[in-house]
Amino acid sequence: MITASLVIDVQLVIKLGIIGYGNQAKRLITIFNEIKNCNIELVYHPTKSLEHSNSTNNFSDLLDCHAVVITTPNNTHFEYIQKLLENFDGYIFCEKPPLTSKNHIEILEKISKEKKEKIFFNFNYRFGEISKIIKNSSLDEIGNIISVNITLNHGLAFKTNYQNSWRANAENNQHNILDTLSIHYVDLANFLFGIPKNIRYFPSLMSNNGSSFDTCKIFINYEDGKTIFISNSYASPYLNEITIVGTNGLTSIRDDQIITRSPRDTFNEKGSFIQPPIISEQEYNLENEYIASLKSSLLFFISKVEKSESIDLKYFKSSMETNQIILKLHENPEIDY
Repeated sequence: MITASLVIDVQLVIKLGIIGYGNQAKRLITIFNEIKNCNIELVYHPTKSLEHSNSTNNFSDLLDCHAVVITTPNNTHFEYIQKLLENFDGYIFCEKPPLTSKNHIEILEKISKEKKEKIFFNFNYRFGEISKIIKNSSLDEIGNIISVNITLNHGLAFKTNYQNSWRANAENNQHNILDTLSIHYVDLANFLFGIPKNIRYFPSLMSNNGSSFDTCKIFINYEDGKTIFISNSYASPYLNEITIVGTNGLTSIRDDQIITRSPRDTFNEKGSFIQPPIISEQEYNLENEYIASLKSSLLFFISKVEKSESIDLKYFKSSMETNQIILKLHENPEIDY
């Protein structure tokens, strides 16, 4: 298994400002602290006094940083991005989903190219091994991709503290599982394969705990016939696996292994098709993918800040496309392009 190295050339001590101090902020701070030339200069909260030694309630304190990291609730992202765009010339790192309204997307898409090239939305699975495996699936080994089937289920909705949590409250968060979990895979499909022909979204509440959806299935179809099937649930036993099916073979990622089988034309003594033989096998743990890809994503962002380089506009463009897809699915579970 390949993991992200946290050693980069030390040229500039990067001053970071963090907005928010929830679980994700703490996770990011832990990783930033492992990067030798990163310094958490400030952690901002508008009203509370935080545990962090460098906490502040003064937003203007952040403006002296090289980069500001936004880890607040989704509905506050636009407010902070807008304030930073007005007064800040550094880099902006924002957790996904970027925005919560079409109007905010339209406003952000109108900002200058120079500003877009300094904004990075953390769809970290783009930087993980899953992305590389799907992208580099060999034509010779498995042929043209027919489908990618992604399943991640676990029993969060049956934990005692779930029912009264923000995740379970449909009033503000009806599409919780889409917005927090499935969005990673929708974005990965969009980033790797582009705009689809159509999408079908099937949300449901299976646990009867809380009022927001705890389960969903998403079918994404492309003009070339390729289909991405995403199945996620907080109301199920643990299941985490990915299967890439091609015209000449398949690759499966499950049970701490990546196994590729080929060729398609494998027969028994009666001439009937049987499962192709294993042609490659290696150890790989899907459970570690989130943190590994998160580290790679942060390293990518920090490398741009360190060298004062523009962030390729494809990242901003793809983030806005994914955001639009998610908001459209909130309104209509069937999208045709």
